[in-house]
Amino acid sequence: MLNKLTDAEQRYLEIEQKLSEPDIFSDNEKYTALMKEYKALTPIIEKFREYKSTDKESADLKAMLDEPLDADMRELAASEYKDAKARIEVLLEELKVLLLPRDPNDDKNVMVEIRSGAGGEEAALFAAVLYRMYSMYAESAGFKISLMNANETELGGFREVTFMIEGDGAYSRFKFESGVHRVQRVPETESQGRIQTSTATVAVLPEAEDVEVEINPADIIVESCKSSGAGGQHINKTESAVRITHKPTGIVIECQEERSQFKNRDKALKMLKTKLYDIKLTEQNEKIASDRKNQVGTGDRSERIRTYNYPQGRITDHRIGLTLYSLDAFLNGNIGAMIDALITADTAEKLKNQGA
Repeated sequence: MLNKLTDAEQRYLEIEQKLSEPDIFSDNEKYTALMKEYKALTPIIEKFREYKSTDKESADLKAMLDEPLDADMRELAASEYKDAKARIEVLLEELKVLLLPRDPNDDKNVMVEIRSGAGGEEAALFAAVLYRMYSMYAESAGFKISLMNANETELGGFREVTFMIEGDGAYSRFKFESGVHRVQRVPETESQGRIQTSTATVAVLPEAEDVEVEINPADIIVESCKSSGAGGQHINKTESAVRITHKPTGIVIECQEERSQFKNRDKALKMLKTKLYDIKLTEQNEKIASDRKNQVGTGDRSERIRTYNYPQGRITDHRIGLTLYSLDAFLNGNIGAMIDALITADTAEKLKNQGA
């Protein structure tokens, strides 16, 4: 591991030098690629340098203990030596985690799709609750959120809603949200107070970059249409909404959130590229079956991942067996602790598999 870290530090210094060269600085593509690599290496190299500094400190203290010292000085040196050795062990474990293969999509923006599942209107209302929850968390975490498309119901729910979350590391924070979310509560329309179980599905897709997905203009049909809304709401009388059909896959994308047809077209194309990239990723993952063992649950969207129980005020994530009794705060966007727990569990699983 230390040899790998030494090689990584050498590469880090090489990139640092290249970034100061005029021909690299003027080449936007090369400069961006090098900056991305430099940024990924920075936390590893900073931790490695801390390890080397602590290791040298430990060696110096060990040498000091081999020399004649008075009692007080020996006690102080022995205590500092013990602390340095303990710190070295911690740093080595932290370096093991930093050296785990990173998901190449972790730094990307994400497109999130929420669809109502079993439960009729109650499921659509729950989909709206999830959209609000993710919106509030994204805002508090410093991400930018923009609505792409929404199919509203009369009571304010969503049959489906699609939105983009932009910001550094968005996919790394949201990727474990893919799956079936189950709610248990008494619907407002239930006169006898009976608890109903409903579901909504969430799909989190890393945004595709232009270099990753190319779309042949001959493969798409672009149509303009009037925007639609629940009960006549939000209807734009001009044909600013856009529908794009991808003929090879049959994927249909609609975008109506912008007043400009050009902006809706750009958003729809971005959504299509992301969907096609997701298909590509799914095919790659299916070819590498072992990858499934390294995931807490980001691949199977039919998997029931979480239950929101209103009568008991609890949220249970079934993948890691974690239950929190803070439903109100959770639904108000305070989901960071759950996301951290999922990331920790995923990291532990990868470390275990790496050891095996």
